[in-house]
Amino acid sequence: MAKTDEQAQQTARSDAPGAETTLGYEQARDELVEVVRRLEAGGTSLEESLALWERGEELAKVCRRWLEGARARLDAALADETDADAEGDGEGEERPPEG
Repeated sequence: MAKTDEQAQQTARSDAPGAETTLGYEQARDELVEVVRRLEAGGTSLEESLALWERGEELAKVCRRWLEGARARLDAALADETDADAEGDGEGEERPPEG
């Protein structure tokens, strides 16, 4: 059963303005995978394809922001760990064997 252009455009668009900011990474990724699948399958009108493409771009940005945020958190955690090791009293650090 084929969807109408209007149904496809509603699927391609977010439910509300700014909704992409409330999407979790997995949600955005899964929706992006579906958008790509539909574009690759073909059989859509030019207008529908453009709407899907635009939605895909929005979703890719959401995923990128989540990944950049995760990277920043990891970098900060690693930096804190490195700082703590440098300020520590040396306990727990490996030392060369005495001989």
